[in-house]
Amino acid sequence: MTIRQDIHNSEIPALCRSCEARHRGVCGALTTDQLVELSRHTTKRKVDPGTVLVSDADTIDSYANVLAGVVKLTKTLPDGRQQIVGLQFAPDFLGRPFKHESSITAEAATPVRVCAFPKKSLDRMIEQAPELSHRLHLQALNELDEARDWMLMLGRKTASERVASFLHLIARHSDPEAEISGEISFDLPLTRADIADFLGLTIETVSRQLTKLRKDGLITVENNRHITVFDVARLERRANV
Repeated sequence: MTIRQDIHNSEIPALCRSCEARHRGVCGALTTDQLVELSRHTTKRKVDPGTVLVSDADTIDSYANVLAGVVKLTKTLPDGRQQIVGLQFAPDFLGRPFKHESSITAEAATPVRVCAFPKKSLDRMIEQAPELSHRLHLQALNELDEARDWMLMLGRKTASERVASFLHLIARHSDPEAEISGEISFDLPLTRADIADFLGLTIETVSRQLTKLRKDGLITVENNRHITVFDVARLERRANV
């Protein structure tokens, strides 16, 4: 039986001992020796909302694990128009292995904590650890599945179903360690304008649908950002997920 290494295990680098992303994220594929080696080049940092972590067309020289908070991913057209194309939560891996230039902009939507490490260090470990390559491949496939689900949502779901789907997405990632059921509360990580952009709706439509969910007794909204979902199962039925 494999015994999970924890904060009391002195063989794990101090930087990694209390990190849940180590267990659930890509670093869970690394051996103790590999964690020790990677930790020599690793830094943890906090970033404020609005901080750009990587820009479109930037040279990729580092990767990061999202430890807490929400990162929004955007694509930019040649004329400057932008579209939010995804959100990342803990313990998602931020970066694009096997590519030299970023094709997206990653921006902190909320206060975010990341664990960053040089691209060269991780690329070297990818060659040495097949399980690490497998985890990165699995995350890429999961992101592909999520993108396909979001395409279906944008193409076929009603405005009501889109807003409910968004709330369900945030609820599902508000506490990665917990199984969501019953009542749950969280803060919206995006502004109304960003939610509208993400869902392909107008700001007015988003506001109307939130009001309708509130009047139907599914949610409460406090201070324009704090949401309480009274029954996750009812929200799932409204979202058609």
